[in-house]
Amino acid sequence: MANLTFERLKESHVKAIHAIEAISQPSPWSERAFLNELTNPHSLFLVVMLGKDVIGYGGVWNLIDEAHVTTMMIAPEQRGNKYGKNLICELLIQSIEAGMTCATLEVRASNEVAIKLYEGIGFGRVALRKRYYPDNQEDAVVMWLYDLENWEPSV
Repeated sequence: MANLTFERLKESHVKAIHAIEAISQPSPWSERAFLNELTNPHSLFLVVMLGKDVIGYGGVWNLIDEAHVTTMMIAPEQRGNKYGKNLICELLIQSIEAGMTCATLEVRASNEVAIKLYEGIGFGRVALRKRYYPDNQEDAVVMWLYDLENWEPSV
């Protein structure tokens, strides 16, 4: 993964990450939603670079002692290369450095690949939110990773 790097979100990244979002999500975030992350004082938002190409992104809101993963996506043609695992681990490492002690997220119940990824790094399923997503058609699995300060990344 020598060419894989992470950068803090910049306005210049927004068009590229929105393009990935638009082809990956049934209810995509708007460009404005991504731009709002630039001024959110709780946001840690990273862009995944493969060489000079934007191939993914992920965000966490660090609130009090909790890292809440807000979004995470790898471009379809780059999936299956462990880039998503590297991204979530980097988000959690930086959240630990910011003093967070636990992490949470919601994931579409049908997204078994993502659920397996999160479980593989230590998240556990704790609840189901019925009809959670804007299309009102799909449930979200709520996942938590407790004791973050003793968590070991497995990249």
